[in-house]
Amino acid sequence: MKLKKFVGAHVSSAGGVFNAPLNAEKIGAKAFALFTKNQRQWKARPLKEEDVEKFKENLKKVGISPDHVLPHDSYLINLGSPDKEKRRKSIEAFVDEVERCYQLGLKYLNFHPGSSLGKVSEDECLKIVSESINEALSRTKEVILVIENTAGQGSNVGYRFEHIARIIELVEDKSRIGVCLDTCHMFAAGYDIRTPEAYERTMKEFDDVVGFKYLKGMHLNDAKSTLGSRVDRHHSIGKGNIGLEAFRLIMNDDRLNDIPLILETIDPSIWKEEIELLYSLVEG
Repeated sequence: MKLKKFVGAHVSSAGGVFNAPLNAEKIGAKAFALFTKNQRQWKARPLKEEDVEKFKENLKKVGISPDHVLPHDSYLINLGSPDKEKRRKSIEAFVDEVERCYQLGLKYLNFHPGSSLGKVSEDECLKIVSESINEALSRTKEVILVIENTAGQGSNVGYRFEHIARIIELVEDKSRIGVCLDTCHMFAAGYDIRTPEAYERTMKEFDDVVGFKYLKGMHLNDAKSTLGSRVDRHHSIGKGNIGLEAFRLIMNDDRLNDIPLILETIDPSIWKEEIELLYSLVEG
């Protein structure tokens, strides 16, 4: 039977990016996410050619396609910053991240859209995010920039599907923009997925507002936070307020075939078991 779901986790790349594929293999992952540099620092040394080659070799060795790798950018980057100096710093760091993905032969870069810091309206912030993306796209090649929906904590934008649609609308090169849906963020933002009816309603809304053609990956996380709380608190699969049924629905939804499905749950020591659990939910 041909594998249709590609589940993994956000694995460590400590000691070098080339270790990430090996760490993914250890937990039985068919996909993975990673940081290509220290996510809590603005600057990083350029990738060494031998590290890039080792990464590509290890990817082949573990049998994971670059299409199923979803790198994440640094948490410091805010493409929606109303402060021009801070935005410039963010754009430069973001361009560097895109170039690193290109060097590694990866297709995607996953990022949070940004925050208004309470200084501009949400719509103004979405415009700033789009301008930042347009600049990054004009300065880089091939890599698709994948917007992650947020929980809407603080002054973060991107918690409504309409926010994501607005960013895409303002992006000039639509062939290089995509979306990653995080289940915990979606739930915290008020989108229910706990029953077949609620799940279908939410997914239909996503398709109507954004479109499945833009969906390039998902983060599979249960939630410690409650529905509509706009609080970003992940939990282990089946142990939070979302519950197991939503993940059964995801694992049997053909619209989610052939994209990276990435765990960012709170206990890395059980990722292997969580991956097995998710695959056990596939019917037929």
